[in-house]
Amino acid sequence: MAARRAKPLLDALAAVAPGQPLREGLDRILKASMGALIVVGDGPEVLNICSGGFLLDAAFSPQRLSELAKTDGAIILAPDASRIARANVHLVPNPNTPTTETGTRHRTAERVARSIGVPVISVSEDMAVLTVYMNEFKHQLEPIPSVLNRCNQALQTLERYRQRLDEVALRLAALEIEDLVTVRDVVLLLQRTEIVMRISDEIERYLVELGSDGRLVSLQLRELMAGVEDDRRMVVLDYFQPDASWNLEQAMATLSDLEMEELLDPEAVAEAMHLSGGTKDADGSVQPRGYRMLSKVPRLPEAQINRLVDTFHTLDKLLRAGVDDLAAVDGVGEIWAQTIKDALSHITETSILDRYN
Repeated sequence: MAARRAKPLLDALAAVAPGQPLREGLDRILKASMGALIVVGDGPEVLNICSGGFLLDAAFSPQRLSELAKTDGAIILAPDASRIARANVHLVPNPNTPTTETGTRHRTAERVARSIGVPVISVSEDMAVLTVYMNEFKHQLEPIPSVLNRCNQALQTLERYRQRLDEVALRLAALEIEDLVTVRDVVLLLQRTEIVMRISDEIERYLVELGSDGRLVSLQLRELMAGVEDDRRMVVLDYFQPDASWNLEQAMATLSDLEMEELLDPEAVAEAMHLSGGTKDADGSVQPRGYRMLSKVPRLPEAQINRLVDTFHTLDKLLRAGVDDLAAVDGVGEIWAQTIKDALSHITETSILDRYN
């Protein structure tokens, strides 16, 4: 999605997150009320726009960085910020590179990042803020308490949507067992799942910026998102219509790339996903193949799930199959057949009870 940050920028933000030596050095510069221009990379493309300064080639330390910030020029670091390559350097980027900044330091930072594609950090002396530039992206770092507050708000939203997602998933399971599923039911689950995934992506971006300060939030996020991505994959497998030019990976990517307006339109989702039956009618009937239900059988290998679906084709036939029918499938055998039958019977009973209680 266009709204999602480019990975190079996220990598650059991770390098300046709390807990990283570079962030400690930047904080020291801010506390001393100084400014700085720091380029993370010392390859030929960087050296080609450097003028003057002096070669340092010293191990990085927060103290060294803050001391060198007292000089007027830019500081050049190794790509992994483990060494300080040069200091007091005058940067001469292409003056025709477009920039939206007005201050000299920030204009130079943006032009360098845009023209040679390396992370550039600008420390504003007057405003006491850190800004990271990477390619065409720009991100101003907020105070950690502010990021934590926004992260916790997003986490609360995620909790509410995860609860709704679980309710929709239970309802779909009951409808599948009763063979009453419509396109609208499938789309509703896909919509809720994708919204949950997008909220999770937003929290992940906050966590990159929080660094070591986001450990507890990371644990909560991991718990809330347990099983969501796997369930989404199984739902798509159950209902999308594959052909020579349309496979699972394309279907998953299409769902992720839908704009929010399209995602909230059931017919648009059904058409984009090539749901089973090839219908755009949201109230049209569809049948699951059984992937999602079989995935709930503990420790059932994926290879066996695929063989069972290939043999019975629909969940309805799977549920009506006896132990002998299941055992006859290549690679299943009597022990697994009995386990699968017992598990499906328990899931069926539980899903119906949950729906009508």
